[in-house]
Amino acid sequence: MPSPFPGMNPYLEQPVFWSEFHNRLIVAISDALTPQLRPKYYVAVETRTYTDDDTDEELLVGVPDALVLSATPTLIAPLPPTATGVAVHARPIQVTLPMPEVVRERYLEVREVGTDAVVTVVELLSPKNKRKGQGRTAYENKRQQVLKSLSHLVEIDLLRAGVPMAMRGSRSPSLYRILVSPESIRPTANLYGFGLPEPIPPVPLPLKSEDAEVIVDLQAILLGVYDRGSYELRIDYRQPVPPPKLSPQDQQWVDELLEPLRSQ
Repeated sequence: MPSPFPGMNPYLEQPVFWSEFHNRLIVAISDALTPQLRPKYYVAVETRTYTDDDTDEELLVGVPDALVLSATPTLIAPLPPTATGVAVHARPIQVTLPMPEVVRERYLEVREVGTDAVVTVVELLSPKNKRKGQGRTAYENKRQQVLKSLSHLVEIDLLRAGVPMAMRGSRSPSLYRILVSPESIRPTANLYGFGLPEPIPPVPLPLKSEDAEVIVDLQAILLGVYDRGSYELRIDYRQPVPPPKLSPQDQQWVDELLEPLRSQ
């Protein structure tokens, strides 16, 4: 069964699916672009790596689990001295230390054959890119490097949650966004916004000035990933759409769209 959504499937935004979907989609975009770019260009799958020690849990070092989980404080009497009057040393308690997470995010670079010059960078945003922390800082630094260079940027945002990347001139932010920033027209860029009921629009991939742009049919690529990933067998459409909460209009549209699946 194909995806029931005409555009982006919001159920793929769930953390249980997103990391795998992100990797699959990046590779699928590369595979779709390669035949259109040969023989002058090739597509490199690159990885950005950073450590992220942000956590929502307050881990207390050296506090026994029983005390951390207890609703009321529990007093522990000291061990009595031995017959010789020497106190017995307390036995150590195993604790868990907060460890930084090593994050690896894939992105694409369209490079010129022969020179290996980076012509276009294609980024697919992750949840960590859209919330405060090392993930957003690492991405914003990379974004600024690209925008200051001679490389073009295509930035794909298929996540409703989080804070969109900085830009001016967007009067009504869309649920999903694709930014195409050709180097020749900066600081101007072209923003393609779309919502749940809309298919993902095809967008141009800018290349060197003497070459025509190629079109990225992201909707077809996404549907192929959905099929190869067997997401129709893994997603429970009887469950509500994952956060953030939809507008009343979008919620009504989703309920009507999924009613045949939920009534089976």
